[in-house]
Amino acid sequence: MSNSMKKIELDIVALSHSVTQSHNYAVVLGEQEGTRRLPIVIGGFEAQAIAVAMERMTPNRPLTHDLFKNAMEVFNAELKEVVINNLLDGIFYARLICLKDGEMVEIDSRTSDALAMAVRFDCPIYTYEFILDAAGVVLEDTDSPQEANAPRRKQKAKAESLATMSVDDLTKQLDTVLAEEDYEKAAKIRDEINRRSQQD
Repeated sequence: MSNSMKKIELDIVALSHSVTQSHNYAVVLGEQEGTRRLPIVIGGFEAQAIAVAMERMTPNRPLTHDLFKNAMEVFNAELKEVVINNLLDGIFYARLICLKDGEMVEIDSRTSDALAMAVRFDCPIYTYEFILDAAGVVLEDTDSPQEANAPRRKQKAKAESLATMSVDDLTKQLDTVLAEEDYEKAAKIRDEINRRSQQD
């Protein structure tokens, strides 16, 4: 096996608004044994699906990815790993590697969906050296605020005002804090929105 086909394990290190495409988000994957980052542009729906699972928030009704996980479990299939296995014309391709009745089964997937599933099954995410070579970026400044472990700032002052905001404003605010990777704040806003919807 050539070096370019070596599997490299990645972690989700950040979720942020895409700088280049205003309605999209970027999920940033980082190699576990190195400094390269792999930014992948995904839609808002998938970004929310990833954020919800990362924060262990439980939506009132299962999201699409929760449904898929539940269906897999009912049919006794387990997601073992996700592999981002190709990059063509700027589009990342992925496969879900599943175990069913002792047999490995591969399922073709959009990368954003694969990541939303990986978070739900808590399974490893891999890619190949040739993909990191082509699309990876090296972070010179690891203190950049884009990193997931950036200090939480200015969230205390905002918390009190949630109760006075309209649902529209709350929803906009939710987008903003997800973009800033402030998932704690996102959870509070989500709770407030859910509280309102139960009152209606």
